Amino acid sequence: MNLNPHISVDCVIFGFDDGNLKVLLIEREKIPDNHLGGHKLKLPGSLISENEDLDTSAIRTLKELTGLDKIFLKQYAVFGAPHRMSPHEDLEWLRKTSGLKVDRAVTVDYYSLIKISESTITEKTIWHSINNLPDLIFDHNHIIQAALKNLQNEFRSKPLCFELLPKKFTLRQMQHIFESILNINLDNRNFRKKIRQMDFLIPLPEKEKNVNHKPAQLYRFDKHLYEKSRTLKNDFNYNHI
Repeated sequence: MNLNPHISVDCVIFGFDDGNLKVLLIEREKIPDNHLGGHKLKLPGSLISENEDLDTSAIRTLKELTGLDKIFLKQYAVFGAPHRMSPHEDLEWLRKTSGLKVDRAVTVDYYSLIKISESTITEKTIWHSINNLPDLIFDHNHIIQAALKNLQNEFRSKPLCFELLPKKFTLRQMQHIFESILNINLDNRNFRKKIRQMDFLIPLPEKEKNVNHKPAQLYRFDKHLYEKSRTLKNDFNYNHI
């Protein structure tokens, strides 16, 4: 595969688990007989191939590095600062692993939301809480923060929370996701009052099982009813919660 030394793709994959928003990271590849270790973490990403478009490259790279396949990826930003590939150690690692004389590369970035409990990933990957990320290679910390800001903006107007929830969920779980991603505290009573007004949130004749507290009622998201509500200009809107 002929790689382009000037353009790369990076994927920010968000997941939600145990009340925490997490991001998928991989370990930097070890280089035999070299002082560069393999313990620094990075986003799943790579230089693109000369013979593929950006979206195809992102999909291929994500599958090769994490095992994730057939998930929706949204292109959200391009990063091309002249010195984004510093410090020298990271640039040296990229040159040795790619075999190319890389001096500067523009990266096109994608993000996605997946259910951690329903995803299968390789042993090379790690789900890391977004609240205490270590120093990643290049500008990957900045890339993640930009993805989070984009996610927060979309979260206020689209039903993205259901991409992170199980098929059957409680209002408590739904509220935790809102609070974690938007970094806010919501009043329980007001949140539940508003959320129950959404026609596409269907209460089920079931309650939680195997919990150490009073079992809560379960709900499901009806995508068909949501699409119908959009035509009536009754879209999902956090500002109405």
